[in-house]
Amino acid sequence: MIKRVGRKGEDAAADYLSGIGHKILHRNYRTPLGEADIITSDKDVLVFVEVKARTGTAFGEPFEAVNSRKQHKLKKIALYYLKLLKAERPVRFDVVSIISRNGKNEIKHIIEAF
Repeated sequence: MIKRVGRKGEDAAADYLSGIGHKILHRNYRTPLGEADIITSDKDVLVFVEVKARTGTAFGEPFEAVNSRKQHKLKKIALYYLKLLKAERPVRFDVVSIISRNGKNEIKHIIEAF
């Protein structure tokens, strides 16, 4: 159940981001340091997106699960990715928080979350 909610959340987040003009570069980008849920390009900015999906708020808002440890890990993944590209680009870290209820998604997009 949890994996299904997560996968559907990532699908919804990718659709949402595409709809607002982001170009999806990677989904579930794996490195030796961990995984980035989605990497996009928003004009000239490289965006690393952490997706959190839940079916309710009993344990808080989904975005509240992006703690300092997860933020630190995503920053390391971004450095790894940029080194592979051998390029310098502006980077941003966003969070897409999704609550799925009754077949509908409530999406909150936090730009420059950290």
